[in-house]
Amino acid sequence: MITARLVATCFIAILLSVTTASAQNVNALFRDWLVNDLWPAARANGVSADTFNAAFDGVSPNLDLPDLVMPGADASTPRVQHQAEFRSPGGYFAENTVRGVTGGGRARLARHRQVLSAVEQQYGVPPGIVLAIWGRESGFGNARIPHNAIEVLATKAFMSTRKEMFRAEILAALVMVQRGVPLSAMKSSWAGALGQPQFLPTSYLAHATDFDGGGADIWNSEADTLASIGKYLAHYGWVRGRDWGFEVTVPDSVSCALEGPDRGRRISDWAAMGIKRVSGRPFPDHEARQEGYLMMPAGRYGPAFIVTPNFYVLKEYNESDLYALFVGHAADRIMYGDRAFAGSWGRVGGLQRSDVAAMQRGMERLGYDVGGADGLAGFRTRRSIGEWQAKNGQRPTCFPDAGLVGALR
Repeated sequence: MITARLVATCFIAILLSVTTASAQNVNALFRDWLVNDLWPAARANGVSADTFNAAFDGVSPNLDLPDLVMPGADASTPRVQHQAEFRSPGGYFAENTVRGVTGGGRARLARHRQVLSAVEQQYGVPPGIVLAIWGRESGFGNARIPHNAIEVLATKAFMSTRKEMFRAEILAALVMVQRGVPLSAMKSSWAGALGQPQFLPTSYLAHATDFDGGGADIWNSEADTLASIGKYLAHYGWVRGRDWGFEVTVPDSVSCALEGPDRGRRISDWAAMGIKRVSGRPFPDHEARQEGYLMMPAGRYGPAFIVTPNFYVLKEYNESDLYALFVGHAADRIMYGDRAFAGSWGRVGGLQRSDVAAMQRGMERLGYDVGGADGLAGFRTRRSIGEWQAKNGQRPTCFPDAGLVGALR
């Protein structure tokens, strides 16, 4: 007698069989790709057959990684959509997370003062910024970083939504091994980032530096870690002697749609428009004479900032307004004491990234530059929302909500 349980059991067995067959097929295609595609490129980069074979001994695609596209599938629809929920930016600044970085940073400030001073002298990057990045990236070297970097980077080079980027990274990783980095050190995040500063392999080759005479060791040397972070930021244009930014109040007379690094003006001009520091102090004279940019990561639903070019250098480390803001804010608290943002985060979010992406596509059809329909509210999306709201007789808020999604998708 065929029972419902038997049918269910058979169905599960069929699914497992299909999944296993699919995984076997992907693995076969992966091995073919290694031999016929990646190996010739690695050899051209100076990687020996012994190094290549040792790196890939026992390695197969990790199908649990996010943002993968199965071979033969449409590359526009990743197998896993990472971070599918569109949340309030305020969640990024949970006080226990911020305090973990700021407390850890202050504890290490005195211990590493001599190295930090030398890093600032050589690269122009102040101690608070270097410490905040170190803390955010790896918990000052204490974070568990469990993945096989070769496996992660090769999987993503073979079948991710950004194959070309990860192809460069797996080749750089193989060059690292060829130059003497042991395979045992090649542990990474799910995105392939390595060591205490969480460098991708291309960044390691370009920016990892020996600051204590023992070789460029971003896994075990705290001095090398701090110096490598400083060198990275200097390479991308850190401006010596400038701050990263200031929390401010923005009067209703100043549109939130003025946000963005392409709409800068002298900080003294922003001040003349009524923008003030939340501390009540004037902007420093050397900053007031230079260019600054309005930055409102939650539009009118959160704190506002006037940022400097150094803010956008921080985004070279992680292409996220919230990441750069976290680092700048944590750096201030490491150096000057624990003071949370004066502005509060409103009750926004609760959407799916697919909803926000649909709204962005609707705005693109209307001629707005939203910076791409990726489901994330970057500054181009935020200010486009504000411009649309003003055009349609609404008070600009410059941030997605359910009503805007319904009206614009």
